Amino acid sequence: MRKIFLFTCFSFLFFSACTNVDEHVYDKYSEKDFYGSAEGANVALAGVYAKIGGNWGGVGYAGADNGWYDLNTMSTDEQVIPHRNTGDWQLDFARLHLHQWLPTDYIITNTWNWLYSSIFSANLAVAQLENANADPAKIAEARVLRAFFYYLLMDDFGSVPFYTENTITVDKLPQVSRSEVYQFVVNELTNNVDKLSTNKGGEYYGRFNRWAGYALLAKVYLNAEVYTGTAKWNECLAACEKLTEGGFSLHPGAANASSPLGYQYYELFGDKLPDDETILAIYVQANVVSRNIFTIRSLNGPNALSLFGFNGWNGTIVPKSYYEKFSDADIRKKQFLVGAQPGGVTYTPEVTSLDNPGADRNAGVRNIKFYPVAPMDGGGASNDFPIYRYADILLMQAECHVRLGNAAQAKSLVDAVRVRAGLNALTANPTLTDIYNERVLELNWEGHHRQDMIRFGTFLQPNDFRGASEEHRKLFPIPTDALNTNPALKQNPGY
Repeated sequence: MRKIFLFTCFSFLFFSACTNVDEHVYDKYSEKDFYGSAEGANVALAGVYAKIGGNWGGVGYAGADNGWYDLNTMSTDEQVIPHRNTGDWQLDFARLHLHQWLPTDYIITNTWNWLYSSIFSANLAVAQLENANADPAKIAEARVLRAFFYYLLMDDFGSVPFYTENTITVDKLPQVSRSEVYQFVVNELTNNVDKLSTNKGGEYYGRFNRWAGYALLAKVYLNAEVYTGTAKWNECLAACEKLTEGGFSLHPGAANASSPLGYQYYELFGDKLPDDETILAIYVQANVVSRNIFTIRSLNGPNALSLFGFNGWNGTIVPKSYYEKFSDADIRKKQFLVGAQPGGVTYTPEVTSLDNPGADRNAGVRNIKFYPVAPMDGGGASNDFPIYRYADILLMQAECHVRLGNAAQAKSLVDAVRVRAGLNALTANPTLTDIYNERVLELNWEGHHRQDMIRFGTFLQPNDFRGASEEHRKLFPIPTDALNTNPALKQNPGY
């Protein structure tokens, strides 16, 4: 009887406890507690970083196709995918290179949608972290990420819809001027960069630490005159000089028999990127996190099959005049394939047509700068992608010095990049043309060339396949879908 009584009492206590909603629940966090923790803050940020890696459907900064990378590289003179006279490849890429793009083009719409989706995710992370009183460094990181996406948006499209809270419907978003977006980005960066972690590598590989934040700020200042009409060379120089506190240096370019391209230099474009030079990278593991298609997309099928064991896509080529800018002594020329290749393929540098009837199957110089690393297959490889690296910063510093009338201070900076590549030092102080040419050689296929061409006044000049372009081509059009969704938006002039 005693046992029955005690069992009954415990049963009532159990049922009473189950119906008491005031009890503490130990297997769940409140939203504030979760995002206020270190683990929860990282979860909020991870949702934003996931937007950067390139994947199918035009998503991401770089790594896959039909998105931001293609829009900003194939509109320049450094690469293009020609329509082939065998019927392969859509015409969108050729139209980009010919400066004939339209507001309805798939790549333009994809880029716009990716950027606004990323801004939505960044707004969400900022709100979650601020509401939870999270670590100020994590809040700052979310704000810097949002500034990064707005910077890319204003760079491509100029005056754009703007919002920092996800409470406004798309059809009501106000359009603000390019200079207003620029000022927002500058304010966000200057208010938050110094709050970011100074850690390099480890959990901060592929994340905005303080050094990546200053690299971004330097890029914004570098192009300030394009965005606002007012140059900010001193401010760009100051941001670049902050990078010296991060302990960065040029990665060695020495000969290396174990490298498929023969030099340590190409470790900058392989798997885990070296942190002596890499400031911000996209982490890639094919079929898991992002992908890197750039080599497999360039090579012809039998050539890629012979080299890697799977067919190439026979897509991207390097225009002949761009390839010819590289001297034979330059180790950076090793990234190009021309002439007879394994697999019985011979690439010819001459390309007679991009669109009608299109290029011959083996026409065009190919690029293997991102020589595939495993895991890899016919859908891409696992090469990480450098968004910012120290060679770029040195050339930015050199440009600022020359523009400010201090060319003598620029010489050692340019020479360091040249000598690493196997070239002689300049025989005189660098000119702006020298710096532009060095950027062409050093930063090929890394996503900076459209900005450089616009800043140096070469973007509208004729190239191998077209005559001079109209002024309005310095901006891409706002996509037709966006205009239809928000009738208050004004299209960029000329479209």
